[in-house]
Amino acid sequence: MSRYRGPRQKKINRLGSLPGLTSKQPRVKKDPRNPSRAKKKSQYRIRLEEKQKLRFHYGLTERQLLKYVRIAGKAKGPTGQVLLQLLEMRLDNTLFRLGMASTIPQARQLVNHRHILVNNRIVDIPSYRCKPRDIISAREKEKSRALIQNYLDSSAKNQKALPDHLILNHRLSDDPRDLLKGSVKQIVDREGIGLKEIKELLVVEYYSRQI
Repeated sequence: MSRYRGPRQKKINRLGSLPGLTSKQPRVKKDPRNPSRAKKKSQYRIRLEEKQKLRFHYGLTERQLLKYVRIAGKAKGPTGQVLLQLLEMRLDNTLFRLGMASTIPQARQLVNHRHILVNNRIVDIPSYRCKPRDIISAREKEKSRALIQNYLDSSAKNQKALPDHLILNHRLSDDPRDLLKGSVKQIVDREGIGLKEIKELLVVEYYSRQI
């Protein structure tokens, strides 16, 4: 199944807020016949929707998400928590969390178009797994820096909070090398996950027969 490129509002109306996909908020529809009545969901649908939240928030294909679940299942620690850490430490998501992109699809585009350096080397793989002490910055090309500067200004205007595992050295000095630069302090913990309402155990249960 390919990466989703359809209407984003439709997805968040069904699944709830997905900041990695879009900054828009879901519209709540009321049943005119009985506004207080809620349809009962099956256990399968509940698990499916949790899986879909992860998939659409992080912008993954079904195959990619299943691969991450399998890797998490073989690692030490709770599978659900390891899964979230693997997804959070992707380069495209790290750019988004730093405020260098407004959404994860925008971050992925920056990486694909070779605007991003990791430890002073161009990295054009959005799934690159960031590690502690990695330094992420814009290339010194004028276009690259202008794009990321605009995203950072927008992020500051929207008062987007920076997670504890990241550092943003935004305008530390007049030296161009110190501008538009972020770094990874540590592996993200459960409290620092960007998708706050996710129930990762249900995602693991959804894939339990495939891992």
